[in-house]
Amino acid sequence: MAIEKSLYAAPQGLEALDQMNQDEPALEIEIENPESVTIGLDGEPILTFTAEEAEEDFSKNLAEDMDDSELQSIASELTGDYEDDVSSRKDWMQTYVDGLELLGLKIEERSEPWEGACGVYHPLMTEALVKFQAETMMATFPAAGPVKTQIIGKETPNKKESAVRVQDDMNYQLMDIMTEYRPEHERMLWGLGLSGNAFKKVYYDPSMERQVSIFVPAEDIVVPYGASNIQTAERVTHVMRKTENAMRKLQVAGFYCDVDLGEPNNTLDEIEKKIAEKLGFRATSDSRYKLLEMQVNLDLAGYKHKDEDGEETGIALPYIVTIEKGSNIVLAIRRNWEPDDETHAKRQHLVHYGYVPGFGFYYFGLIHLVGAFAKSGTSLIRQLVDAGTLSNLPGGFKTRGMRIKGDDTPIAPGEFRDVDVPSGTMRDNILPLPYKEPSQVLLGLMNQIVEEGRRFANTADLQVSDMSSQAPVGTTLAILERTLKVMSAIQARVHYSMKQELGLLKKIIADYTPEDYDYEPTEGSRKAKKADYDDVNVIPVSDPNASTMAQKIVQYQAVLQLAMQAPQMYNMPLLHRQMLDVLGVKEVSKLIPMDEDQKPKDPVSENQNVLMMKPVKAFMYQDHQAHIQVHMSAMQDPKIIELLQNNPMAQQLQAAMMAHVNEHLGFEYRKQIEQQLGMNLPPQTDASGEEINMDPEVEARLAPMLAQAAQRLVQQNQQEAAQQQAQQQAQDPLVQMQQQELQIKQQEVQRKAQKDQMDAQLKQAQLQIDKERVDNQAQIDGVRVGLKAEHDRKIFESKQTLESIRLGLDAENKRRQLEQQSRQQTKGR
Repeated sequence: MAIEKSLYAAPQGLEALDQMNQDEPALEIEIENPESVTIGLDGEPILTFTAEEAEEDFSKNLAEDMDDSELQSIASELTGDYEDDVSSRKDWMQTYVDGLELLGLKIEERSEPWEGACGVYHPLMTEALVKFQAETMMATFPAAGPVKTQIIGKETPNKKESAVRVQDDMNYQLMDIMTEYRPEHERMLWGLGLSGNAFKKVYYDPSMERQVSIFVPAEDIVVPYGASNIQTAERVTHVMRKTENAMRKLQVAGFYCDVDLGEPNNTLDEIEKKIAEKLGFRATSDSRYKLLEMQVNLDLAGYKHKDEDGEETGIALPYIVTIEKGSNIVLAIRRNWEPDDETHAKRQHLVHYGYVPGFGFYYFGLIHLVGAFAKSGTSLIRQLVDAGTLSNLPGGFKTRGMRIKGDDTPIAPGEFRDVDVPSGTMRDNILPLPYKEPSQVLLGLMNQIVEEGRRFANTADLQVSDMSSQAPVGTTLAILERTLKVMSAIQARVHYSMKQELGLLKKIIADYTPEDYDYEPTEGSRKAKKADYDDVNVIPVSDPNASTMAQKIVQYQAVLQLAMQAPQMYNMPLLHRQMLDVLGVKEVSKLIPMDEDQKPKDPVSENQNVLMMKPVKAFMYQDHQAHIQVHMSAMQDPKIIELLQNNPMAQQLQAAMMAHVNEHLGFEYRKQIEQQLGMNLPPQTDASGEEINMDPEVEARLAPMLAQAAQRLVQQNQQEAAQQQAQQQAQDPLVQMQQQELQIKQQEVQRKAQKDQMDAQLKQAQLQIDKERVDNQAQIDGVRVGLKAEHDRKIFESKQTLESIRLGLDAENKRRQLEQQSRQQTKGR
């Protein structure tokens, strides 16, 4: 867009435009921001054309737009809070500062109780600190790198590849790109063991154009007494020191407000002076600026929190406020939450490492735990050395008149000097003080105190005599765990904090990682795309359950012993891979290939691998019948059998071959069942090889169908087996002769059966004839018997009639006789 010069120089407003256009030639001016155009005169705006306001930069320094009085009020309030926080940890800090002397980093020339008295420090605390740093460094930062990945959600082949790429890329960033990371990590472990607290500050450095993770000592992080952790602390202050040149660079870059800070306040506070003195430095001033970078919650005017209706809620939001301590000037105020986070959760930039937790925010370190033991050991060892010095070079009294040549220098071994004795013997003129030899009781007391301190600090060496070579691995593991229990707990805290640190680094690396590859990635490449970081979590390689390699090895030895008792229950290749990883062996995948590393092979190649005791694997889509036939042929080959007879691994080879054959057999059986069903069964594993759990309802509906299919398959296989057996028998000459004999016998049996049948038929006919003859004779006999019976009946009836007549006549005669007798009697009377 271009406008004429008269728009900027109109003395009478718009009404004089025409006249000025006539007087002066038009001048075109390019406007950098066409969204807002202002027309002014002598620096005073008279007309403004404003489009929709551009979106405010979320990461801008809000202090540049705030009133000086308001900034001064914020600075005064926050500085006062900082002083209160420093006072609340005064005792903890004093113990820490006093304990620095016990490290013995500064050689002390003592003049009390005499010049040159012993100034040695017992190395109890230094020994514990060095041992802790070495063990933890080896556990958290091995040669292959400190990062390993953990897949989020369901494991797939793509996610596995992403995990490998992210792990390689993260280790490459931490070991090769971030050259300061390892030294900073070692310094952090030293400060952690010493004071019990150490901090890592993780951020993106624009000047380096990469992520940075620096160590911050405990004395430079100030937190209120009542805070439980750094995530929920109301206020976290990072005390920084920067040179004038570094400050000017940040101001010119726009990171800090470009204000006059004056000369740096060269004074050091008491704590800083004491720390420098204890560490052997003479520091009374510091020519750097002292900055307080404070993570606080503020309710700033003009930036207040509002609800969905646009009403102010009064909720304080998280900000990072940077104050120059000497001038009490606010240099920067920036938002401390994600731009798209509606909850305004505080962003974390600091990671807190702790040694042994205490009652407040700050943890306890070796200074607090074994400082008293180290102080007592130092006192006792000095007394023993001084006692030996006095015993070897004793002092005493001599008479004033006695003169000894060179009496101001000690007498060397084998040296005799002249003595002028005023009177009497030399013994009468010299009285040595009764100095004693170093006390054995004092030595025993020192050893006891030091041993107790070493045990408490968990630096006591495990005595080999405490364990028997014949003891079970479980017993050895129990002794190790009991000895290393405290150190294991500390290592677990370091693992937890380091996981948080790696999570912050992962987020920054992912934000500045390309969306896609610059080239086609290959296995083991150190380049990952942004989407790869979304599939995995990054965690330390350290094991929170085992603090030392010895402890890890003993654990795996115990598992291997259990696996030998029931090898079918264990994934032996994976177990041996993990064991080799613990031992630090490289390229484990080439030494022990896994099932998922196997590729499909022809059956002859599989036989070769089995003979060489290499793993083999069957795949669903292979021709399983052909594979089984080739494998069984090899097992039945007499030459192979003869060669393997003297092989001590013959049984293992045979078992491996049969296991592989069974694998093919299982796949073949599954295919046959699917053919009987007329459909494919649900897959057993997903694309990554993980087993898929079948839906119970699907399994319940599928089981009856499978039972029927299995029954049909059994019947089909039985019929095929019978047919095959019959075909095999038919091809045998002996069987053919037997079959001919059987046929002859069958014919003879048939002929005999036919003859027997004809004889039976003749016999049946004869029986029928005999039966008819018997029936006819029976009929004749029946007629004869009937005629005779009829004749006899008639004769009988005739006889009955005659008898009846006779009886009637007799009865009539008797009646007549009776009547006659009666009449006679009547007549007689």
